[in-house]
Amino acid sequence: MHDVTANGASIPALGFGTFRMDEGEVAAVLPEALRLGFRHVDTAQIYGNEAAVGQAIKDSGVARNEVFLTTKVWVDKFAADAFLPSVEESLKKLGTDHVDLLLLHWPGGSDTPREVQIEQLNKARDAGMTRHIGISNYSSAQMREAARLSAAPIATNQVEYHPWLSQKAVLDAARELGMSLTAYYAMADGKSATDPTLAEIGARHGKTAAQVALRWQVQQPGVITLSKTAKVERLAENLAIFDFELTEEEMQAIHGMARPDGRIVSPQNLAPAWD
Repeated sequence: MHDVTANGASIPALGFGTFRMDEGEVAAVLPEALRLGFRHVDTAQIYGNEAAVGQAIKDSGVARNEVFLTTKVWVDKFAADAFLPSVEESLKKLGTDHVDLLLLHWPGGSDTPREVQIEQLNKARDAGMTRHIGISNYSSAQMREAARLSAAPIATNQVEYHPWLSQKAVLDAARELGMSLTAYYAMADGKSATDPTLAEIGARHGKTAAQVALRWQVQQPGVITLSKTAKVERLAENLAIFDFELTEEEMQAIHGMARPDGRIVSPQNLAPAWD
């Protein structure tokens, strides 16, 4: 597995995402994921599983300093009087004195001005609560605004990204600003695993459609992807994407699958005006 370097952060290109995983699923799957070789774990305050994630890292036997750990501040904690206490609470649940990456979860849903949100994010970094800072679900215009407002470099923008959703504008902005793009919903809520085009490409390489979807992402410069499974038996498959390479024609064929209505996640009052 390679790392993606962005604005001073070195982030493992394949992460283990814990969205929609309850504490029992985290306890059952995450320790084994780490034992098999995952070294990047993503959670969030709103997921309700930070304590389980922290315990799973301990149970895995993998040293904390070998794991790149990300969490996200929820929109109801963006205000100046709530932000740092919420991060302190996250660290307590995670059983660590710092995370490697701290993100603002959504650009909407809060009356707190953007400059205050970014200021608080910087304060968390200055206080040693996080090594790096980032954003999530930002449009390209909001990425540029955040970069302008932030004293510290912004490492990533975590957004939905899969073959049916072009993120060209966000990728272009990320590269312009030195950021990475971290992809969630890489499997398009299961659609990637059964797609005939991805399966056909996979057959040429002895890989599954799901592996092709993940490979397509990590093969793009500056792109990190989050895989997620609640089944231990799927972990090895998700990891086995670094021993083959898609051709340029195959990469372009997958890019060509994007469509205007391909977005899956766009919650009212939280989402921006998308690119």
